[in-house]
Amino acid sequence: MPGQAHDLRAVPDLIDGLSADHMLADRAFDADWLRAELAKNGITPVIPPKSNRRFPATFDRETYKWRHLIENYFGKLKENRGIAMRSCKTDQSFAAFISLAATLIQIR
Repeated sequence: MPGQAHDLRAVPDLIDGLSADHMLADRAFDADWLRAELAKNGITPVIPPKSNRRFPATFDRETYKWRHLIENYFGKLKENRGIAMRSCKTDQSFAAFISLAATLIQIR
């Protein structure tokens, strides 16, 4: 998404056909329509409620802790300049570079 657009606008395209047990997201993705869409597809939303919600939704705090590990892993991937800058010319070479970087992280 462009910098001035909220990431929540791109979510419908991203979750179309998604099959998972849980979806972990931060507070920015706390929307009733998203929770309903995930529930319709059998996906448990693990999204903490925004502080200004009148009736805060519940979420599994223990499962949400896994989000931190995922964020750290993406941070490690972005230590590779080619991934952070997306300097690969094709999607296939970008995916290969991510696979290579992930392999190197795993064997450290």
